[in-house]
Amino acid sequence: MSAQLRPRLPSSAPTFAGVDMHRSVRKSVSVISSSVTPHFNAIRAGAWYLSLFVQHWSNTFYLMCKSDIKTIFFPIASGRHTLCRSPVYSLHHFLHGLAWIAVHQLQCNVSNQCSTGEEDSINRPWRPLPAGLITNKQMMVLRWALPPLCIALSASYGWDVAAASAGLTATTIIYDECSLAGHWIGKNACNIAGYVTFELGATKIMGETSTLDAVAIHAICCSAFIIFTTIQSQDFSDVEGDASIGRVTFPIYAPEGSRIATLIAMILWSVYMAVTYELGPVVSILFCALGTYVGYRYYTMRSVEEDKASYRIYNMWLFAVHLLPSQSRWSALNI
Repeated sequence: MSAQLRPRLPSSAPTFAGVDMHRSVRKSVSVISSSVTPHFNAIRAGAWYLSLFVQHWSNTFYLMCKSDIKTIFFPIASGRHTLCRSPVYSLHHFLHGLAWIAVHQLQCNVSNQCSTGEEDSINRPWRPLPAGLITNKQMMVLRWALPPLCIALSASYGWDVAAASAGLTATTIIYDECSLAGHWIGKNACNIAGYVTFELGATKIMGETSTLDAVAIHAICCSAFIIFTTIQSQDFSDVEGDASIGRVTFPIYAPEGSRIATLIAMILWSVYMAVTYELGPVVSILFCALGTYVGYRYYTMRSVEEDKASYRIYNMWLFAVHLLPSQSRWSALNI
């Protein structure tokens, strides 16, 4: 047969060598896939469990701190001296200050809730311990692990911040371990120390300078006395739970007198702050009206739900109180 008549294979037809190569590639891919898939599944399962872990503890920590976010975190971070009493040095310092406040608030909340399980089961059953989100053993580990962590964190900002942290830790221990929380005088005194140390630590981290001027010192002193004379506002809705563990708060010690005292204190402090900071007429009327309304609510509206609502409005007034030093610095409230 001549070369011209010899049949030619199509150029696309596979040779034996090409078939063997394709089979080898498919086999290699299959081997690699079979070896990689278990690792990929393990990584995916690990990421899923990690997300559940983070979600669980984030929710647990949030529920621990939920009640005090409006009374501690937001007023100190946004309204008190950090923006008004001592100008923020930088965004970096501000964020560090927020972290400092959050960690120390967590320390206080964990310490307090370690000893109030029975009360919380009545007043706040959604908290992690009565809700079963954390065990007593885990709470105790957190209770004693957080104080050295907080002091070590504070030491990185200087001895004065570490001293504020140590003072807050000591106050927390005295409040919870020495039973000062069981009587309204000791409780109010510890609340003063707690608020002042929170404010000092946050100011020194966030502020342009760690030295407090006359405006800052006056504002912190006013804050301390206002807390001492009005902080019983948080106890009116908790009478049943407090009584169940033998705690003697001001509303339990003097049911009628505590409401009268709150009414008078709210009015007097509102007028005093308006005059002291020389607020404008419109701002003075609004501020004094808000304080008077809070006192009036506590005196006339006495159900548990009404007391809870009154406490929310009280926190609005307290937040406004800690904005007033802006008038001394920038005359921002002359309206």
